[in-house]
Order: sequence, then C-alpha cells, then structure tokens
Amino acid sequence: MEFLVKFTNQSQGRDRVFRTTQYACALSVYLLRNQSNREALVAKLKGLESNMSAGRKLFRLGNTLHSIDAAKRTVQIADPVLCLSLTAGNLGRALYYICDNLLWLRNVGLLRDVDKERWSLHASRCYLFSLIMSLVRDSYAIGQLMVQRVRDGEFKRKMDAHLGESPEVAEAVVPQLDALLFLLLHIFKSHPAVTLDTLKNICDLFIPLDKLGIYQSNAGVVGFCGLVSSLIGIMTLVQPNLKLKP
Repeated sequence: MEFLVKFTNQSQGRDRVFRTTQYACALSVYLLRNQSNREALVAKLKGLESNMSAGRKLFRLGNTLHSIDAAKRTVQIADPVLCLSLTAGNLGRALYYICDNLLWLRNVGLLRDVDKERWSLHASRCYLFSLIMSLVRDSYAIGQLMVQRVRDGEFKRKMDAHLGESPEVAEAVVPQLDALLFLLLHIFKSHPAVTLDTLKNICDLFIPLDKLGIYQSNAGVVGFCGLVSSLIGIMTLVQPNLKLKP
C-alpha cells in the first residue's frame, strides 16, 4: 500500500502542469471565441485542452489510494474539527477519483455500460463536497488565527492605532466591518499558506458549481478560476512551506 501511494504521488507535478495547460487553453478559447480570424488557433487550443484532460485522467488512476491513505492519517488528528473536515474531504476526493476512473475506463472503451453524464454528475458532487470540507478547514484555521490575534496585546495596540480611536472605543468597534477587515488582511498577509489554500479552494468551487448548475457562470470564469487554482497548486508543490498543514 505504501509503495503504491508513493508511486502514484510522483505524478502530482505532471498532473498540475497538465491542469494549468488545460485551463489556460479553456480561458484562451473563451477570449478568442468571437475572432473569426483565429478559428484555426481556437480549434488547436480545444484539441490541446481535450488532450490535457485525457492525460490528467490517466495520471489520477492511483489517486484513490492516496486519498484513502490520507484519510487514515487525518482520522487520528486530536482536534475534532480538523479531524472531521480533513477526513471527510479526503474521503470525498477518494469517491471523486473512483467516479473519474470509471469515466476514463468508459472513454477508452474498457467499460461500455457506464452512463457518462450520470457518473460525471456524481464526480462533480463528490468534488463539491470535498471542496466544502476544505473550506470548512480553512475557515476554522482563519478563526483560530483571529482569536489568537485579538488576544495579542501588541496586535490590539496596532489595531487601535489603525482605527484612530481610544482603546475603549476601538474595543467596541472590533465587531464592525473595518476592524474585521483589518484583522483578516493582517492574517492573510502574515499566513500565506492559509491565504493560498483558501483562494485555491474558492476558485475550484466554481468548477463543480457550474457543472451541477447550482451557480452558472461561463467558460471564461471557469477557465480563469481553474488556471489560478492550478498555478497555486504548482506554487505549493515547488515551495512546500506554502502548503497548509496538516
């Protein structure tokens, strides 16, 4: 099991490069869609996007095992919120990869009795559930950091100075929007791992929401959000200190 997890993990970098290329092509196709003199280029970009998507499905064949193994680790976390959100998120990803693998087997002709549209919707639902759990984890991390900062005397003096009020007045203003924004901006600036993970998950959220028809956007929005989240994924792979842990 451990050998298989390590082996399939090696494809993460290639998958993220393919994903970046896929969504960059999707965004480019959307931006060039009304230019009649670029029809040949648009056709090439669509073909490249399709090839990148097919290649990613091949890379993800072993990711179910990796997600299950990750769930085994996160279920041992003492913090109940982290344990629940991370474990549920990993299990959601495992189910997503199972659906994705079935779709790949259907596309290559190894399974013919697979309803493509139905399983595609199942995959999107599992993906959406996984992202929601990831955002719960991000919100929990932000909440903990906010509590720590509010209890920090030095930070409280900085906030008082920023609001331009006396400590008594500033303390009453804390729940208001200006103080909340100041606190959030400080957290996002001083904790880039939390910032990047939150931004990545918010961007990814548009993909299943659009697919499921819950929040319809357009191919340009989906392409842009997918591209941003893919670039963040590459950043966290190149710089592991930017990856939110656990």
